[in-house]
Amino acid sequence: MFFMKKQMRKIFYCFSLLLFFVVQILPAQQPLYEVLKKYNKETIPYITVEKLSEIQDNVILIDSREKEEFEVSHIKDALYVGYDDFKIDALKNISKNQKIVVYCSLGVRSETIARKLKKQGYTNIYNLYGGIFEWKNKNLPIVNNQGKETNKVHAFSKEWGVYLKKGIKVYE
Repeated sequence: MFFMKKQMRKIFYCFSLLLFFVVQILPAQQPLYEVLKKYNKETIPYITVEKLSEIQDNVILIDSREKEEFEVSHIKDALYVGYDDFKIDALKNISKNQKIVVYCSLGVRSETIARKLKKQGYTNIYNLYGGIFEWKNKNLPIVNNQGKETNKVHAFSKEWGVYLKKGIKVYE
């Protein structure tokens, strides 16, 4: 009996120690709103995925991710404008008053591009809260470069990829 108690204490001690190290080693995932608050200035109003899905046919969608991300998948009918090599030319035939929703992976890069659009005189601009990750997390369709529905989403990085809960993460 004494031997059993000693073994149980040893097992409990080892388990507690293991749990402590796992908690210390694993990175804590911040809630999305904290990440966006940390990186964004919130000078562009957000639009939710739910609201965008209701009005999608009446807005211009702008994808502000890099070309390789866009080619893996994007929201149907989105215009590619890039981020590092942002090209406003894609919007030259769009009215400055047209409702525009800019998105990226989560909503950080899209705010930067939306601010650039605002400086160019566009007046009705929104930032998609949670970006394409949140769009996919809500089971809304995305398409690949051939216009076919896909489950693949470029996850940008391992750090940001934790916010993509549904779909197949692509990093290349």
